[in-house]
Amino acid sequence: MQNFTFYNPTRILFGTHRLPELAREIPADARVLITYGGGSIARTGTLAEVNAALKGFAVVEFGGIEPNPTYETLIQAVELARRENVGFLLSVGGGSVIDGTKFIAAAIPFAGDPWDILSKRARIKSAVPFGTVLTLPATGSEMNNGAVITRRASNDKLAFSHPLLFPRFSILDPTKAYTLPARQIANGVVDAFVHVIEQYLTYPADAKVQDRFAEGLLLTLIEDGPKALQEPQNYALRANLMWVATMALNGLIGAGVPNDWATHMLGHELTALHGLDHAQSLAVILPAMLEVRRGEKREKLLQYAARVWQLREGDDEARIDQAIERTRQFFESLQVSTHLAAYNIGKEAIPALIDQLERHGMTALGEHRNFTIEGSRRVYELAS
Repeated sequence: MQNFTFYNPTRILFGTHRLPELAREIPADARVLITYGGGSIARTGTLAEVNAALKGFAVVEFGGIEPNPTYETLIQAVELARRENVGFLLSVGGGSVIDGTKFIAAAIPFAGDPWDILSKRARIKSAVPFGTVLTLPATGSEMNNGAVITRRASNDKLAFSHPLLFPRFSILDPTKAYTLPARQIANGVVDAFVHVIEQYLTYPADAKVQDRFAEGLLLTLIEDGPKALQEPQNYALRANLMWVATMALNGLIGAGVPNDWATHMLGHELTALHGLDHAQSLAVILPAMLEVRRGEKREKLLQYAARVWQLREGDDEARIDQAIERTRQFFESLQVSTHLAAYNIGKEAIPALIDQLERHGMTALGEHRNFTIEGSRRVYELAS
């Protein structure tokens, strides 16, 4: 096991009827900016509940944060927060809204061009504190310090993180996910699954706790993900999936073990250029990525085959084949396609995707930092 430092200060309030506790989590004298996405939180009554919980606070609202949040929208929220002298942010929504809120939190006090936070890795010296009310379990952003932001004008989708960008608290009420459409439920399952894979399916590090924890998360997603599509208001299913998505990317299973993230980097370019949902891009890339890199991932692929998919018969190569195919079938069973053709993206799109990777410096990816542009090209071709 590698050396590691694990730190996660986010306070989790999990379960039903936790929204009224909001007032105790926010400084009494703070001017609060509520951030959210589309109109669903108003239609479902969540926004009204939040406002009721914040009775007595000075509250400003900013809606319209997109899936794959854009710099162009978020900078409007930054300007509003500065004008209104906001001292606390409250994100109400899924991972995209939370990611966007992290950028807003860092950008409000930032002295220079806020885009430099992403494009130049400019130093973040302070951030406005924030909390979250999760309505769409998927990204784990409610309990980590990272975010991914898109700039439409330049087709850039870039990640950043900072210790100041952990939420102060996150309210996780599984009933808030009852009204999600099937596509978002499926996307959430795929997203969490690939988050686990990026931290687990690398090479052995004799990290038994992390491996077993990761395998348990994967097994829960495989068992409960398809059921949730059939029973969207089953509390037990929703609760387990919400907590899995949070635990998949709160730093715990990735501590002390090698991390990959190449699938995410290739997926980001698909989203930036072609507008795929984040989870759709991951479902397309992961099976092809595992096939192309089966040699360097051999030992963990065999472990994954045995412990997650219960594949113990046949020779090694056959079991790896089956494990990759089971992964693909799982995504497809959730109605998330695993080939670019399903999204009307042909092989003629690959050169532009490769150009994007090169422009963003994504030329030495993976747990060994040796996965080259040519490898990425093979993945895109195999995923076509």
